[in-house]
Amino acid sequence: MRFSIWPSLQQPWPDVLEIVHHAERTGWDGIWVADHFMGDDGGFGPVTTPTLEATAALAALAGLTSRVSLGSLVLSQTYRHPAVLANWAATVDHVSHGRLILGVGAGWQHNEHEQYGISLPSPRDRIDRLCEAVQVLRSLLTQQSTEFDGRWFTLRSAVCEPKPLQQPLPILIGGKGDRMLRVVAQLADAWNMWSLPETLAPRVAVLERACEQAGRDPREIKRTTQALVMITDDMTKARRLIETVAPRAAIAGPTSHIAEVVSRWQELGVDEVIVPDFVLGRGQAKLDAMDAYLEQVVLLFR
Repeated sequence: MRFSIWPSLQQPWPDVLEIVHHAERTGWDGIWVADHFMGDDGGFGPVTTPTLEATAALAALAGLTSRVSLGSLVLSQTYRHPAVLANWAATVDHVSHGRLILGVGAGWQHNEHEQYGISLPSPRDRIDRLCEAVQVLRSLLTQQSTEFDGRWFTLRSAVCEPKPLQQPLPILIGGKGDRMLRVVAQLADAWNMWSLPETLAPRVAVLERACEQAGRDPREIKRTTQALVMITDDMTKARRLIETVAPRAAIAGPTSHIAEVVSRWQELGVDEVIVPDFVLGRGQAKLDAMDAYLEQVVLLFR
């Protein structure tokens, strides 16, 4: 299994860099960042929270790291045109020497679309648009020339050069609904959702059925998941965190409990566990929490 860290971009850039450099030095496998312009006044913080932009952050990290993979969770197709995104992804893959994972999704956060005057279609239309976008991305990143005539995107003799170093550059799709999982089965190299084992298991079953219908081996699609994590022997504190962030997935308790959850994820075929840094503390306390997770949980699975 791989273990990666998700530094919030709602913290100053020097803090992001401190986490990323520490992760690279100490043996974490990857870095993931979210694609939002502001908080949602819910689980992702107040609307006014300063928020760094994801593609700029990943491009910078590509040149400031040398080992860890770099990925997006996930770039919204409502405001990321796939032709522009393909050129960005190819460039960042070169800058990183082939370490980018291109995570894309259908988009969901209403307030950022409303503030910026960006259309947020119905869920059905957003998934249709995502399907087209992934096809466009795949073609531009692998073919000499792309012709595409869809409802959402039209390309004529379109080129994207240079091609990424990775062939193919892995495309991850984030989502959990039945229709989204059919899209994953048809088009994705990797899949992501927030989960605990009990919520992941039924989604894995849906994905495997969708893969069977699509004629794909489900193990061709890497499974990634995340939950908020707090290592603590104080069970009152653990329960308080889980209740506070609900319904977002969270694990809190001693390392033995966290390792048990990871083991159950492993049984469900999870290839990569992603740890958001949102509740790991600040400064040195956050780095200490990262080290404790590595030393007391991750090493059990390597």
